[in-house]
This record gives sequence, C-alpha cells and structure tokens, in this order.
Amino acid sequence: MSQKKRVLFLCVANSSRSQMAEALLRHTDSEHFEAFSAGTAPTEVDPRTRDALEHLGVSTEGMFSKSVEQVAGEPFDYVITLCDKSALECLALPGTGEYIAWNFEDPATSSHKEAYRKTLHEIHERIKMFVLIKSKPASAANDGMTPTELFKCLADETRARIAMLVTLEQELCVCELTAALEQAQPKISRHLALLRSCGLLEDRRNGQWVYYRLHPQLPEWVRDVLKRTLDSNPEWLRPDVQRLWQMRDRPGRKPACD
Repeated sequence: MSQKKRVLFLCVANSSRSQMAEALLRHTDSEHFEAFSAGTAPTEVDPRTRDALEHLGVSTEGMFSKSVEQVAGEPFDYVITLCDKSALECLALPGTGEYIAWNFEDPATSSHKEAYRKTLHEIHERIKMFVLIKSKPASAANDGMTPTELFKCLADETRARIAMLVTLEQELCVCELTAALEQAQPKISRHLALLRSCGLLEDRRNGQWVYYRLHPQLPEWVRDVLKRTLDSNPEWLRPDVQRLWQMRDRPGRKPACD
C-alpha cells in the first residue's frame, strides 16, 4: 500500500473552514490522505461548525484549533488555504510539496440563513474533486487517454486557453498565465491542477518558480489535436498572446532536464 498523502488546511482562526476541510477529507478518504488543519491566528472551534459536520454525519472527535507554528516543521504533500488572507501569509512553510489556494466565504460573517451548512456543502464538493484528482497517479493519467477524457478536460475555456498557450510557448509559469488571461492566481492554479491531473500537463520547479509544459508522454494524436487547434485559431488566442508577450519581467528559466 502506498504512503498516505499529508494535507494541511489553513485559515486564519482555524475555527470553521479549515476545520470543516480537515474533517471532510478524513471522512471522505482516510485511506489515501492524512488531514490536518491550523490557523495563522487560532481561536477555538466554532460550535456551529461542529453542528454542521455532525448533521452531515462527519465525526468531530478530537477537533481543536491549532497554530500554524505547531505544524511548521512537518512535511506536507499539499498545503491548502481556505481564505485569501491565509493564502498571502502561508507561502513560506518549509518541506511543502504543492500549495493550493481555495477561497470560501467566512460563515461567521455571512448573512445566509444556513451559512455553516452552505459553506460545509461547498467545501465538501471541493474535497470530493480534490480526492478524485489527487488519488489518481499522475503517471497513469495519460495512459490510453480517450477523446472523451481530452475534450472533457478542455471543456472549460480557461483550461483550453492555458493548453493553447503552453502548446505555443512550450513552458509557462502561473504568473505568466495570470497576465495573459487576466485572471486571479488561485483560479489559474486550480485549472492547472486539473490539467495536470488529467495528464495534459506536468510541472517542474526551478528556484521559486513552477513551470508547466505538455506532458512528455502525451499520445501523439493529442499533441496533433492541440497543434492543429492552435494553428487554426490564431485570432481566438491573439489577445492572450499579446498580453503575454507584453508582460514585463517574465521569469527566466533554465532548460528542463528530460
């Protein structure tokens, strides 16, 4: 049996959203993942968080708020932030594999009648997608890729544009894609994770930068589809390419080692 992936969920108070995510991941797939949570300014677990989880049948045993300093020295395969503030404050944890930025409304400040259950439902949907994506080995993602899988992966316009830009430029980082597509970094990162999970892209780290390129094991027919789509639709992609080429201070890169 393969080693479990360690996942740390971060928010500010570690009272609601990150606690929900920790409990939900443990409830959804404890076979493949170990779930943890912490906060940059921890307080205590909100009783309404416990109520929402228990209503869904999710265990709240052992839940308590923890400081990010308590887990700073531990290795994690994924660090997932649940709010914008924690995303800005938690990008320096050593020994971390991949950072993922999610952003959910704070139920404590929401005017929604069932704010805690609503937030729990939204996080639960994201957790289920995370498990679906991350429990599938990346090396197997493009083995025998079918047309249905390819077109499902590219059905979103942002992902299609990312795939075309990477096909054109051979390799791009998140900041280049945010400039080209004029979209927020967390959204671009989510789409990149999906493109990587379905086997279209792979990433490599070079210093502080992570670069994305077409997966070297892509079937030839997939590469042909991407290239033909790119060559046949220059006007569709032109504004994105112009913004990319006009970007100042694009990160330098050393050639990838194949």
